[in-house]
Amino acid sequence: MGYGDYNRLNNFRNPFGNRPWLDQNGAAAAAPGNTGIKGIVAGGITGGIEICITYPTEYVKTQLQLDEKGGQKKYTGIADCAKKTIKANGILGLYRGLSVLIYGSIPKSAVRFGAFEKFKTFLADEKGNLSPGTRLLAGLGAGVSEAIFAVTPMETVKVKFINDQRSANPKYKGFFHGVRMIIKEEGIGGTYKGLTATIMKQGSNQAIRFFVMETCKDMYKGGDPNVHIPKYIIGVMGAFAGAASVFGNTPIDVVKTRMQGLEAKKYKNTLDCAVKIWKNEGPFAFYKGTVPRLSRVCLDVAITFMIYDSFMEVFNKVWP
Repeated sequence: MGYGDYNRLNNFRNPFGNRPWLDQNGAAAAAPGNTGIKGIVAGGITGGIEICITYPTEYVKTQLQLDEKGGQKKYTGIADCAKKTIKANGILGLYRGLSVLIYGSIPKSAVRFGAFEKFKTFLADEKGNLSPGTRLLAGLGAGVSEAIFAVTPMETVKVKFINDQRSANPKYKGFFHGVRMIIKEEGIGGTYKGLTATIMKQGSNQAIRFFVMETCKDMYKGGDPNVHIPKYIIGVMGAFAGAASVFGNTPIDVVKTRMQGLEAKKYKNTLDCAVKIWKNEGPFAFYKGTVPRLSRVCLDVAITFMIYDSFMEVFNKVWP
């Protein structure tokens, strides 16, 4: 190959991501497809680790969101919910339904980060930076992808498991037994209850989180993608991004939880559920579980981005 041919190859750019196939020194750059694959693998590992750390707060949040006003109300707050759960079922009661999220969190996180990396490849400029608009778009795409391919069936089964524990005689004996029962009674569509609300929740969730995260990273780096960000700074950025997403979409999360509970049949659709909550319980009902969700999500997102960032650093070194 002549120098002219080599130079032309070195200057050839990916039409989707506008990235060079070779770096300035002529070394082989990572293939565009590898970014998405690395994101899937790193995201899957991250999801499994993260959920084992933060699940008890997710359990309490879901219980409080399922709790309605009146004579059926079981808990007075976070501490009361945790205390009554431990008294009735032991400390492991706070991990009821964990198996569902372990099975679901790995593909959920894999789809989320894999999709984001892929969207980022398509939308980023030559330096790998995203504009404010493309940050929102990439995050939205990641959230919608995970909602459809992983989150909705996993969340439906999880909520039904936790809701089932509230009854006098729980009928689900375990993950696979519960899934079989749900499909037997409601068909495969039974695992896709609340799809619209979940797409709205996950789409807005990830749009907010990735927008805030990428904006914070860009501010820290000053537009230079080669600047290294310490892991504790990544953690602080993640916690801030998580808090922003909680205040931004908890109402959608409450509606989603109700639509996926065992009493979801009393709602005609997502809009009907929202209207009935407003009418029967008032506007503050849309922020039930905000405090436990805030503590869980801030910890969750901080840990997730720190772990994910660490794995991606390793993968980028050993996986060209």
